[in-house]
Amino acid sequence: MLCKIALGNVRRAGKDYLVYLLTLTLAVTVFYAFNTISVQVDIAGVTAQNAGMGETLGGVISWLTVFLGFVMGFLMVYANNFIMKRRKKEFGLYQVLGMSRWQVARIMAMETLFVSLAALVLGVVLGLGLSWLMVFFTASIFKTQIADFRFFFSLSAFMLTVGCLVAIFLVTLVFNLRVVARAKIIDLMSASRKNETVHVRNPWLSAVVFVVGAAAIGIAYARLLHDGLPYDGSPDGMTNFLITTVTVVVGTILFFFGLSGFLLKALQAARGLYWRGLNMVTLRQLAAKVNTVSFSMAMIAMILFLAITSVTTGMSLAGVMNENVEHGTPADYSRIITYIGEQSAAELNASSEQNGSGTRYAVTREPIDVLKASALDTVDPDSADARPFDLASIIGRSVQVDVYDSTPLGESVPLVTLNALCEAVDMPLPAGTETADMTSFGLGIMKESDYNRYLRFRGFDEIDLGEDGYLITSDMGATVNDVYNAAMAKGVTIDIAGRELYPAADAVDYEASVFQNAMFGMNSGSVVVPDELVDEAGLPLYYGYFLGDYADGVSTEEGDAYVRAYRRYGDLTDSDGAVVALWGQEATRTETYESVDSMNGLISYLAIYIGFVLVVACAAILTIQQLSGVADASGNFRILSELGTERRDIAHSVLAQQTVFFVFPLVLGIAHSCVALSVIIKLVQLFGGFAIGGAVGLTAVIFVVAYGGYFFVTYLMSKGIVGDAIRARHSL
Repeated sequence: MLCKIALGNVRRAGKDYLVYLLTLTLAVTVFYAFNTISVQVDIAGVTAQNAGMGETLGGVISWLTVFLGFVMGFLMVYANNFIMKRRKKEFGLYQVLGMSRWQVARIMAMETLFVSLAALVLGVVLGLGLSWLMVFFTASIFKTQIADFRFFFSLSAFMLTVGCLVAIFLVTLVFNLRVVARAKIIDLMSASRKNETVHVRNPWLSAVVFVVGAAAIGIAYARLLHDGLPYDGSPDGMTNFLITTVTVVVGTILFFFGLSGFLLKALQAARGLYWRGLNMVTLRQLAAKVNTVSFSMAMIAMILFLAITSVTTGMSLAGVMNENVEHGTPADYSRIITYIGEQSAAELNASSEQNGSGTRYAVTREPIDVLKASALDTVDPDSADARPFDLASIIGRSVQVDVYDSTPLGESVPLVTLNALCEAVDMPLPAGTETADMTSFGLGIMKESDYNRYLRFRGFDEIDLGEDGYLITSDMGATVNDVYNAAMAKGVTIDIAGRELYPAADAVDYEASVFQNAMFGMNSGSVVVPDELVDEAGLPLYYGYFLGDYADGVSTEEGDAYVRAYRRYGDLTDSDGAVVALWGQEATRTETYESVDSMNGLISYLAIYIGFVLVVACAAILTIQQLSGVADASGNFRILSELGTERRDIAHSVLAQQTVFFVFPLVLGIAHSCVALSVIIKLVQLFGGFAIGGAVGLTAVIFVVAYGGYFFVTYLMSKGIVGDAIRARHSL
């Protein structure tokens, strides 16, 4: 009997359960589809190129799903609150007719179970289709070809989805039982006659609060644009950023806290508009609702800001890496050594004395041949097959470029710095980077002969600096390279070893500035000067870059396998046994492409996953708030109808109110994102191009589908509630 009643209730109260069912179905759909990522990368052929990628992505997505499951659980409690509020009188009637609270609770539990099962079935069916489509999306991200597409069902993704759904069901059930256990029959029976107590604030005070909130937001914007992001994590930078964050959050809360008074005073001033149609009624109801949900609207605006910023930034970063990887891989293999400077040698020797290791460190003036020094490494050192790392056996064409520190030995001030060039051309770098290493440290210095060898290796024309020429090389983004271009175009001179040097070109040769395989720009600036000036200035060695292509007869797969074998690095020492350099990063072209593909996949999936769920959460909260408000105001709509107001005008009034509640948080969230993205773009452009066009399009699609869809459902359901209220007779 109880089961039959529960089924009948679900059918009868289908409109009330629609938001709950829709949100839960979407959650199940995305939970299942995104947790099939390990299967998708296998079908897309990613694992053949990047072993372990499926497990990595799957693990990250699984943990993220658990977190988002908790978020959706609390959201479902909020959605269920609307259903309970609408049906309290019905549950009270059950008890009046003789049912115990336990029996009513069982009915509620079965209703929730039926809706959850329906959401599971619908969500899994939609999730299956979405997961199959996502295989092609996965292949496009990782640039692979689908050799053997097949339809699949992931048991692990299904079990994880069911687990999240069970957790959501249990949280909702506990909330429902708590409501029934604590409520008195008289409260349940009279629930439809009780509305939320609304404390209408003084309109003038609210308007002042609104202005204060808007001013605080403006101040936060100005601070962020002036201070930028804390690029180097300095304490002062982090403190300023924290103050800015608190200011924008408080300003957003005050903005919505005083919104009702501002709207009321603004429209009252326009009397022709205020007294037209139902505008006065609409505004009064809007003011009362804003008073009660101001904090939640502020939080929704902030969450939408995070969703917009994360999706746009994440997808844009993925695009940047995708565009830069071909430019950033000039050779089959690259390896770097970092030479030990004076200060580093002193610090390392002091540490060595304290721990008793006996290792000595020193500064060298002689470059180390990376190709020969690689033989100091030992392949498979702990096995019987231990052998030297014979890099020369697989390398054909190669080149080594040594970069010198622009701070002469015995001195502390660099000869050339990025800050000095910025001042010379009056082009400041993005706010927040003033104390970063790349701006305060000196630029690297490179010999003309080394650079010409590099140009020959790359197939470019050689340069001739003469006696007083210089060039700047850099593979960074426009933010940095624009400064270098301006400096050379304006003829800014630099002094090396007492000789004044003039630019030998008008701009940086971006293509001829890459000295290692990397997904981002790594050459923050190196000045090419005549060879003799390096020795005359007493400049110490800084970096050694080795680039090499595999020899004829050595395939890419064979070369990659050889350099990827496990080995122990050898010490780079001078003739006295002192360590003078340390091994740095090494990478093959294949590894760099794989790293970019991996990062693209991870960032893209996380950005879309988090963004979609956050948008759905915000839209669902707004939908529930509006439906609850319309249900509370049903008596007012009935009175308006009895006074002769057309149903169309009442529907337009409801639409106007809901448009404000959906649009205002979105507009403020977009405004926050635009300011934040303007700072992020400038910062990311330090390392490469940053285009947000495609990411903005994807973000717009997510909002149209999720946010706009919930707005449409909210209005349709609200029209139904208004229609029911108008048709109903007065309660006795």
